[in-house]
Amino acid sequence: MQYIEVEKKFALPDPNALKAKLETLGAKPGDPTRQVDAYFNAPHRDFLAPDAISEWLRVRTEDRGSSINYKRWHPIDALVKTHADEYETNVADVEAIRRLLDALDFTPLITVDKTREEWKLPDVEVVFDHVVDAGDFVEFEFKGDAADIDDATTRLEEFIASLGVELGEPINRGYPHILLGREH
Repeated sequence: MQYIEVEKKFALPDPNALKAKLETLGAKPGDPTRQVDAYFNAPHRDFLAPDAISEWLRVRTEDRGSSINYKRWHPIDALVKTHADEYETNVADVEAIRRLLDALDFTPLITVDKTREEWKLPDVEVVFDHVVDAGDFVEFEFKGDAADIDDATTRLEEFIASLGVELGEPINRGYPHILLGREH
C-alpha cells in the first residue's frame, strides 16, 4: 500500500514493558535520533480551519538527512482518522525548501522537537517518541502487504492486542495537534 499510512498511537507512561516484549519477538532498537519537524500552513487553504485537521505539510531535519512530507488523513471530515495519504521524499538542501515555502507564502505553524527510537518487525514498525512539551508516545505502523486499508488496520490491531502489554490512552491526533492544543 504505497503512499498510504495505517498507524495507531498511544500515550506511553512507561515504555520498558513494551520494549521487553518487543525483544522477545526478536526486535532490536535502532539508534535514537532527534527529529525537528517544522509544520507549515498553506496560503491557498487554511489547514487549521476545519473542525478536524485533515492535512499537514512538514519539513523534517535530523542527523541522517532532511525530508519534506505531506499527509492527508481520511475520512477527511471525521473526527477520528483511520489512515492517511502520505507523500514524503528526502531533500538535499533543507534551507532551499524553507525559502521556497516562504516565497510561496506558506507560513510556519509549529515545530515538534522529538527523540525517536525505531523497532522493526516483519510487518510492523514500532516507534517510541519523546516529544518536548508533550510527553512519551508509541506509534505502531503497518508495513506489510495488505489487501486494503481495512485488512491493514485489522492486522495492526491484532498485533497490538497480541502483545499483552498495557499501553496508555489511544491518541487520535498528531503531535502538532497536541502542541497547538487541538483535539482534532
